[in-house]
Amino acid sequence: MNLANKLTVLRIILTFVFMLLLSVTGLGWRIASLLVFSIAALTDLLDGRIAHKYNLVTDFGKLMDPIADKILVLSAFAAFVQMQLVRDWMFMIIISRELIITYFRLFALNKGKVMSAGKMGKGKTVSQMVIIFAILGFIVFKEVMLAYFTWNPSWENMFHQGIDAFMWVILALTIYSGCSYLWQNRKIITNI
Repeated sequence: MNLANKLTVLRIILTFVFMLLLSVTGLGWRIASLLVFSIAALTDLLDGRIAHKYNLVTDFGKLMDPIADKILVLSAFAAFVQMQLVRDWMFMIIISRELIITYFRLFALNKGKVMSAGKMGKGKTVSQMVIIFAILGFIVFKEVMLAYFTWNPSWENMFHQGIDAFMWVILALTIYSGCSYLWQNRKIITNI
């Protein structure tokens, strides 16, 4: 297994560590969850660059890199739904898109074709990670304020409104990238 693929597997392992840390309350745990998510997101940036730069692109990487991304992103959104920071129906749309695309990739793989992520899908993942970072930043900020200063509940309302606005953008990108990916690869379904 080459370095790029090891980074992909590491991202999956870090997702479980991130979820464990995020499930515990307290400032130190929240900061640790943000740091672990940051490292996991960095592996997403590095594995692709390393694979392309050193000609380490493999079928395993083409298949598992987007799956590792989905595991990381969907785990974070699931936690945010549980924390009541993201609406559950928004999460259901995101997870539905991911399941459809993953099924499509597995269908193609069963027919001998390995489908890598498209540019729109990568852009969608980056935008999802940006909102995840923003939400984690808010969680840490709230813990700092609760621990050392005073917390104003109106800040939370403003932040929830901001999350909702950004989530509408995320939903639009998620749906558009999924439809675009299926359309660009429609011949795989019709020709197999």
